[in-house]
Amino acid sequence: MIPPAYSPSAERYAADGHMNYRRSGRSGILIPEISLGLWHNFGATDPLDRSRAILRYAFDHGITHFDLANNYGPPYGSAETTFGEIFRSDFRPYRDEMLISTKAGYDMWPGPYGNWGSRKYLMASLDQSLRRMNLDYVDIFYIHRFDPETPIEETLQALVDIVRSGKALYIGISRWPLDASKKAFDYLDRRDAHCLIFQDRLNMIDRAPVQSGVLDAVDRNGVGFIAFSPLAQGLLTNRYLHGIPADSRAAQGRFLKSDTITPDVIRRTRELNDIASSRGQSLAQMAISWVLSDKRVTSVIAGCSSTEQLSDTIAAVRNTKFSQEELALIDNAIG
Repeated sequence: MIPPAYSPSAERYAADGHMNYRRSGRSGILIPEISLGLWHNFGATDPLDRSRAILRYAFDHGITHFDLANNYGPPYGSAETTFGEIFRSDFRPYRDEMLISTKAGYDMWPGPYGNWGSRKYLMASLDQSLRRMNLDYVDIFYIHRFDPETPIEETLQALVDIVRSGKALYIGISRWPLDASKKAFDYLDRRDAHCLIFQDRLNMIDRAPVQSGVLDAVDRNGVGFIAFSPLAQGLLTNRYLHGIPADSRAAQGRFLKSDTITPDVIRRTRELNDIASSRGQSLAQMAISWVLSDKRVTSVIAGCSSTEQLSDTIAAVRNTKFSQEELALIDNAIG
């Protein structure tokens, strides 16, 4: 059955709490506080109608940023293919309202040229991504991880040249170590290709970007910061308050291991859930609000498997302020 033609909500930018936007570092770009990530739930094994419904719901509620990577799926490339099909049928008239990002840096195809950070891999990967997504350009192209073997100048100059070619408008960096990130910011600035945004994992449990100084360095250099895994792979939800459900990620052992869900972890999660309840939020909402409470954070990437879950996530932007007492309780619960 051919789905009805898509017409986005006329209220998608209404100032009624749907969505707020933050400036990404020292740039002209505003990014929604909630961005939609396509790491899970948009591969070839997922129902296309469900993917379409989630994407439509996101755009209807002011989410303009869609975060992809070449190897999102499964299989690799299929999330971009799914997005490309829905973009062609639904979103093409609204391309200039959308901020679309993709990445390269992890294994994508066999042989020595389908991985890491060489100029050959990055440029070939972006060309493939554009074809899969039915796009002429992406707004942000990320280097997905740091390559310790390829000279940093080769990787960064490839990103500069990609922007100059018009195939990407901005450069992003994902999960680079602090010293390499500082070198990258300087290299890119000296070539008038300022890094727009830095992506890393950040949540109430994993605060590595804060503790390592990365978040401070990003802020000092006028670079935005976008956080992924705000729910710690589902740990910061109500899924594990009473153990490990049989259909959960921890039970499947793919990204969250069951042996990490100890009785102590469950106890601490329940304490966090009590704090969230006192704020009138679900634990998942509070986890997202906590990340957004840091004004150095530009956006949070949410991965959703339903429009209901996305609706619950969007509601988190309505309450991103914490009292000192609440922050102290959260820190005590985390330990």
